[in-house]
Formats: sequence, structure tokens, C-alpha cells
Amino acid sequence: QVRLEESGGGLVQPGDSLRLSCLASGRTFSTTVMAWFRQAPGKDREFVAGVKGDGDSIYYGDSVKGRFTVSRDNAKNTMGLQMNSLKPEDTAVYFCAARVGRFVLRNAIDYDSWGQGIQVTVSS
Repeated sequence: QVRLEESGGGLVQPGDSLRLSCLASGRTFSTTVMAWFRQAPGKDREFVAGVKGDGDSIYYGDSVKGRFTVSRDNAKNTMGLQMNSLKPEDTAVYFCAARVGRFVLRNAIDYDSWGQGIQVTVSS
């Protein structure tokens, strides 16, 4: 497993931007598939974005496509999530996740390492 730690959450207004970061340690980062998930109260954990180890293949959930951008820096063992045009429905706890394998998968059960989660609240 890999240890993951999120940072950068907080309270913002609708239309604002926010950037989350995830720092990984404990496994070769460049061969690890990384992803962001989120979970709102009373809802299932939702796939937000994912990126393969080489950074060339990136995938987004439909609800964030065009507004969020995921990136990774293998030299620094970090993954970022730039969130623009935030909406109240983006309010959730955001989790960084990692899995061994070649492909980005959209189900939380396929990931074997998780961060503790960080709160993002979008409210006026």
C-alpha cells in the first residue's frame, strides 16, 4: 500500500476555484494509478478524476468534466486537482486514492490505498 495525504480543502463561494493536493509515499509512485473520489453526506463515493502512472491518460467524472483538471508530478510524488467554477453540489469530502495496475478504474472498491479525506464546501 501507499500512504496518501490530502491538503488544500476549505470553504469557498460558488464560482470560486480551489486546488487540492495529494502527497504519496511508500510505493513507486510512477507506476501507481492515482484518482480523486468524493463523497457527500448520504451518497456513494463518486469518481472525480484519475490519471495513469505515466500521466498520459486522464479521465474525469461527467459531473466535473470541463471544470476540474487533474495532474501529477512523479518527481515530487504528488497529484493535484484544480477545481474551477465550483458549485454547491461539489460540496463533499474529497479523497485521494491509489491502485496497483495499469488502468484508471471508476469504482472505489478497485483502489487499495486511501487518504483520510478533506472537506470542500461550496456555499454563499
